[in-house]
Amino acid sequence: MACARQSVYMRKIILPLAALGLSVLSVSAQAALPVGAKAPAFVTKGAKAGKETRFDLSAALRKGPVVLYFYPKAFTQGCTLEAHAFAEATPEFAKLGATVVGMSGDDLPTLKKFSTEECRDKFAVAIASPKVIKDYDVALKVDGLPDGLTQRVSYVIGQNGKVVMVHSDSDYRDHVKLTMAAVKKLAR
Repeated sequence: MACARQSVYMRKIILPLAALGLSVLSVSAQAALPVGAKAPAFVTKGAKAGKETRFDLSAALRKGPVVLYFYPKAFTQGCTLEAHAFAEATPEFAKLGATVVGMSGDDLPTLKKFSTEECRDKFAVAIASPKVIKDYDVALKVDGLPDGLTQRVSYVIGQNGKVVMVHSDSDYRDHVKLTMAAVKKLAR
């Protein structure tokens, strides 16, 4: 009898609450600039191969499309695995004329270390200032308030400065595959 009550409780109370929580999470994870939007221009400090760099989106777009991927925090498991995946794919992105840059709210010393240890000196990582986080609508919110971290969101920005692809998902695994497909489509 207790098992039957527990089963009813699960079906009528717990499962709907869990579904509600998942839908709220997916809504916040989908907050991002839409395809076709003008990507806000910015200049920021960053690091590549352990050395300080300057990243200027407008200058990068003059060379080709930009894969701009936001990640929550350097040296966390998902962000490290995502950096490895982008590092592995960077030579192919480069052959297609695309620049890859990772963005987070981390400080410069952290990014210098991350650019060497996890990005394997292949691409730049840069500081996502509070303004950039707001402009790209990628703030990760805890209890409804931004905490300086970013959601995991990848953009492909065409040379015309418009967003041609956006992927917002806390699971890092499809970000490289989907951005690569979008860059290949631009190269046709």
